Amino acid sequence: MKKLFALVFLASIIGSLSAQEMVKSDLLKPDIEIGIVEHLGDTIPMNLWFLNENSDTVTLGELINKPTILLFVYFDCPNLCSPLMDGVADFVGKIDLKLGTDYQIITISFNTKDTPEKARIKKVNFVQKISKENQKDWLYLTGIQDNINTITNAAGFKYKAQGLDFAHASAIVVLSPKGKITRYLYGLTFLPFDVKMAIIEAQKGIARPTINRILEYCFAYNPGSKTYTIQITRIIGTITLLIALTVFISLLLKRRNK
Repeated sequence: MKKLFALVFLASIIGSLSAQEMVKSDLLKPDIEIGIVEHLGDTIPMNLWFLNENSDTVTLGELINKPTILLFVYFDCPNLCSPLMDGVADFVGKIDLKLGTDYQIITISFNTKDTPEKARIKKVNFVQKISKENQKDWLYLTGIQDNINTITNAAGFKYKAQGLDFAHASAIVVLSPKGKITRYLYGLTFLPFDVKMAIIEAQKGIARPTINRILEYCFAYNPGSKTYTIQITRIIGTITLLIALTVFISLLLKRRNK
């Protein structure tokens, strides 16, 4: 019995150390000119102000009070930005978390030439792909250069002007209700399960359904593959521990009955 418990403990330690090393190797990347430099665990500046699509001045602190999916685009982008927003609109209808209740979406333009009027037009093009009741919870913001620089630097989003356009990466950043960066998901399309898990992780500190806690326990983000993978070591360790506990209790009851 002691050997069994020792093996379970050793397996959990090895799994934990492996995950930590993967995270460290992923974060120790040299600085880059175009792309994403992950700032996991950092908190974005919540006092930054922007204009929403209705030309109202808003701060990030006023807006962010629940898990938030943040994406950076510019509205005249000929390449990645529209497919990225399409990918975001696509998963909204596929995850069983409710936009507006469980999370929200904030799109920030990193082009100072983009105006609230442009934001309003762009928003109409994409929010019509989601349910009408949730459209107010996908916000489109524009701002001045200083604030754009501050938020993109805080998120590790690196872009570069190329003529009238910009070279940039395609990703979404997931924030906690207090503005902490909890996850990056890359690409133009996203697996609904990956998005759901990222939102569940970002919900820490607020009430979560039991099923979400179980999912969080069984699955973990893999920095190597940039996806969520099942925690085999953790699950096997838990099952083994439960079996060992059951056997121990059975033996204890048998002794008492003798």
